[in-house]
Amino acid sequence: MSAAFTTRICAAAAIMVGSLSHPASAESITDKMNSWLFGPPAQDNATTNANTPAEIDCPGVEVRQGASTLAISAPGAEAGPMNMRYQVTIGQTARECAALGGVMTMKVGVQGRVLLGPAGGPGQVDLPLRMVVVQEGPSPKPIASKFAKLSVSVPPGQTSVPYMHIEQDLTFPMPRPGVLESYVVYVVFDPNSAPAKPERKQKQQQKKK
Repeated sequence: MSAAFTTRICAAAAIMVGSLSHPASAESITDKMNSWLFGPPAQDNATTNANTPAEIDCPGVEVRQGASTLAISAPGAEAGPMNMRYQVTIGQTARECAALGGVMTMKVGVQGRVLLGPAGGPGQVDLPLRMVVVQEGPSPKPIASKFAKLSVSVPPGQTSVPYMHIEQDLTFPMPRPGVLESYVVYVVFDPNSAPAKPERKQKQQQKKK
């Protein structure tokens, strides 16, 4: 791997992952991202809606160490630096919560970037992204899970392409008081659920007889 490529990867990864160094301070992340992730802030009169509580505990969003990047190698090639087509990072996150009828509904946003590797080129990349709600403790307990396969197009001449995904409906039963504060949403790449495809080859049109 060339020194220039290594520098570019490390710098981009540091910028994207650095925002996760304080996952518990989700309010500051939400404030920063709401304008482009969730749209304009709600009007003042919306806060007086009787169905919307004034304050609500909202589980934080975290990316486990070692799960914030995904390396995609060339088809049929052994995994290695020079065979890497794309490196994908998970960067900033944000979330909103609403509780109604004993059910918590979360809107979780994830922003990241696809970086071109030494063996990379233009194409469409499928990214296997999973969000898991976990009740942390001595014996962590999975509560809910959502999987999404994102398609990101890398155009010719581009070495870095951003992507964004918003999960609108991550729901789970509202736990008893005091338990919700132990809930965490983990965002990870999950290639075992849907193998990442470096590039989609267009199907050849069948010849008319």
